[in-house]
Order: sequence, then structure tokens, then C-alpha cells
Amino acid sequence: MSVSSSSVRLIAALSGTMLLASGLVHAQWQWVDDTGRKVFSDTPPPATVPDRNILRRPHARAQAASVPAPADASTEEGSRPTPAVTGRDEQLEARRRQAEEAEKAREQAEQARVAQIRQENCERATRARATLMSGVRVSTTNARGEVEIMDDRARAAEVQRLDRILAQDCGPLPQSQ
Repeated sequence: MSVSSSSVRLIAALSGTMLLASGLVHAQWQWVDDTGRKVFSDTPPPATVPDRNILRRPHARAQAASVPAPADASTEEGSRPTPAVTGRDEQLEARRRQAEEAEKAREQAEQARVAQIRQENCERATRARATLMSGVRVSTTNARGEVEIMDDRARAAEVQRLDRILAQDCGPLPQSQ
């Protein structure tokens, strides 16, 4: 038995039409029952369910999005209250606050570390400058490992370098921008 291409097209078109129509057959009702639970069914809700608790009706899918859940289900007898929607996520807010506090603590720790380094540099530079200004012979080691006595020109250059360090690290902390 041979199937022609027009028969295949006809079968495909009929299958597509049946598939689209099957959505109408499985029409769903959705409502909130007396206990506050959402109920899904292919039959209408009982007459005891108020109209405002019906969230979706068959053939009214657009209405389902526009009809909100009941604002206060506690007015009915035996129902439990629904939590109020505040538009805020408390856990998200708590995590955000915790992240901000951690960032502040990190910044404070970094500032304390920088202040400690500046204080140590200031103390070292102050001692080195006092040694140079005392007039005592000072020797250094060059790149080849040889000992050299510091002359007046080298001593003056080193004092200028130490003065820049003292001005930078011994004064108030510069303001970052």
C-alpha cells in the first residue's frame, strides 16, 4: 500500500487540528477552597465557593491573570489567613544588609592595615633620618655586595627621600577620591 504526499499532508493537518482542539476538551477550573488551597478541576467549583475565589474558568484564560487571589480569606469560617504580600523579600533584604555590613567590615580592616603600614614606615623613616642627621658614618652595600661609605651628596639625597616618606606616611591619611 502506497501513501501519497497529499495523504500525508491531510493526515498532518488533521492531527494538528485535533491537537489544538484537545486544549478545549481539557478546560480547567481553578479556585481557592475553604482551607486556602488552590483546587484544579475540569468540573465547576461547588456553589459554596464565592465568585471572588474562582481564579480561572474555562474559555476565560485572560481573566485568570487579571483576577487576584482573595485578599482576606480569614472572613470565611474555618479558613486560615493568607500571608500579606509586602512586595519585599525579607530574606533578600537580610542578605543585602549582611553583604553591606561585610563590605563595611572589609573596608575598615583594609583601612586599619593601611594605617598600620603607614605607622611602621613613619617610625622607620624617623629613625633612619635621625641616624643620618647625627653625623655618624653610614655605610651601605652596593649591588656587587661591596661596602661603601655614604658621602655627603648621597647622605643629602637619602635625607630628601626620607623627608618625602615622612611627609607621606606621618601626616594625616590622604583622602581617596
